[in-house]
Amino acid sequence: MIAPVFPAVPPQGNAPQTPRLADNELAAMVALLIQARRTILPKRLIAPEPDTDQLGMILEAAAAAPDHGQLLPWRFVLVPQAARARLADVFGAALIERDAAATPEQVAQAGEKAYRSPLLMLVVVDGERGDPEVDLHERIVSAGCAVQNMLLMATALGYGSALTSGKALKSPLLRTLFGLSQGEHALCFVNMGTVQSRKGERLRPVSADYVSTLSPQEIGVARF
Repeated sequence: MIAPVFPAVPPQGNAPQTPRLADNELAAMVALLIQARRTILPKRLIAPEPDTDQLGMILEAAAAAPDHGQLLPWRFVLVPQAARARLADVFGAALIERDAAATPEQVAQAGEKAYRSPLLMLVVVDGERGDPEVDLHERIVSAGCAVQNMLLMATALGYGSALTSGKALKSPLLRTLFGLSQGEHALCFVNMGTVQSRKGERLRPVSADYVSTLSPQEIGVARF
């Protein structure tokens, strides 16, 4: 088991234990971790994948995501190596479902995607669980936060990760394979493993590119 990153502090009354560091030290650590996360395509990920204890830490990180009404409107389905052939068959069949003229080579290529990532899991969002007043958009935001928490934990543990999607996510065949209910949606796959190689660093946007301020005196917003 990996030692915790933060030192524990004595509990105060009935309050849960909360790790504490000096504010600037904690902020610096968080900023470093966030900036360290990169998308590493599945074809650049190799074994070993996170072990049992590490996977537990990654999955438990999801529980800290915002969750309006505590609905737990998302879940994850791990796809072990022993089940990859079933997923590969669905990927191939879903392609034929969309394009009856797909060649055998194209079908094989679609199926091969099921084997690329050492650790693979499907992200499922439930649009109907719990309070119907919490709409699907809020539920998807919660799922996105849970996924980001897991990606950051994987990064902290030294693993690469990526999100993958595709038209097969909407296939009835995939829904059947993963046992999705009527109100559930296959959002994306999470891929994790050891980084074999990296592409060049991409230029990330600065906050001025995506932040604006609502004007108190006139309709509209002003850029920084």
